Amino acid sequence: QVQLVESGGALVQPGGSLRLSCAASGTIFGINAMGWYRQAPGKQRELVATITSDGSTNYVDSVKGRFTISRDNGKNTVYLQMNSLKPEDTAVYYCNAGVRYYPYINSYREVWGQGTLVTVSS
Repeated sequence: QVQLVESGGALVQPGGSLRLSCAASGTIFGINAMGWYRQAPGKQRELVATITSDGSTNYVDSVKGRFTISRDNGKNTVYLQMNSLKPEDTAVYYCNAGVRYYPYINSYREVWGQGTLVTVSS
């Protein structure tokens, strides 16, 4: 079994910064794409950013220029640096990854974290 554990969510003032982390643990044989999603109250979950195993990134338009996704393959960890935060960034942020893990060693399976709350408010 594999787990993704997010951390770093907090209450921050508009214009502030936060760094989210998501670490994968378990008997892992490989991770391909990793990403961050968010779900605001009363809204559907939306993609925020993704990063492939070779470092290619993609962002939703609303966070381009403010958020940066990165990963440390040696630590099976993905990060989301969030700058110039706005109240509309308030949401539960979820980590997602395609993981090959025991006993499913021949295919990547989608795994989700439990979420971490980011609140942007004065």
